[in-house]
Amino acid sequence: MDYIVQILPSILGGLKMTLGVFVLTLIGSVPLGILVSLALRSDIYLLKWVMNAYVWIMRGTPLLLQIVFVYYGLSLANIMTLPRFEAATVTFILNYTAYFAEIFRGGIQSIPDGQYDGAKVLGLSKLQTMRKIVLPQVLKIVMPSVGNEVVNLVKDSSLVYVIGLGDLMRAGNIAASRDVTLIPYLLVGLVYLVLIAIATIVQRRMERKMNYYR
Repeated sequence: MDYIVQILPSILGGLKMTLGVFVLTLIGSVPLGILVSLALRSDIYLLKWVMNAYVWIMRGTPLLLQIVFVYYGLSLANIMTLPRFEAATVTFILNYTAYFAEIFRGGIQSIPDGQYDGAKVLGLSKLQTMRKIVLPQVLKIVMPSVGNEVVNLVKDSSLVYVIGLGDLMRAGNIAASRDVTLIPYLLVGLVYLVLIAIATIVQRRMERKMNYYR
């Protein structure tokens, strides 16, 4: 117990970094995912082609490789140099936007065409139809899939160690290597389990609140 108390500050410091990447990724990727999903259904061929290529690249390459490319590759190519945290956050947002876009696209496609026709008869614009009729139903449909991606995001956040960020996993790794013990890894695993439990509880409560759309 004394040892856990000793390493706890460093673990909590890493947790702060992990939560920062997690929260900012969700704030950025969910709205962008909705916009990209709409662009994937656009009648503008060039826009649709570009968004499909973007989703294909983001989903078809490892997130670890994307982090390395954004942090090291852009700098080596003299395009831009991003600080570690900003590089990791931008990469995570771009990556998860692609996954959320496919989830929302599938949800939008599941809405019957009759609801669009009904909205048109009522005199609603395309924007009003999407905001008041389609998206509320889509959010309920895709909530389980979104919840799965949120859980994946909690675990994927450990990949930021590759560019030297002091996240939760890195803090545990340093303590374990220094003290030659597995206790830090066990503590880190427990923290991840708690984070995932909280995310799961929030997801299920949101699902219950959306039951009135049935």
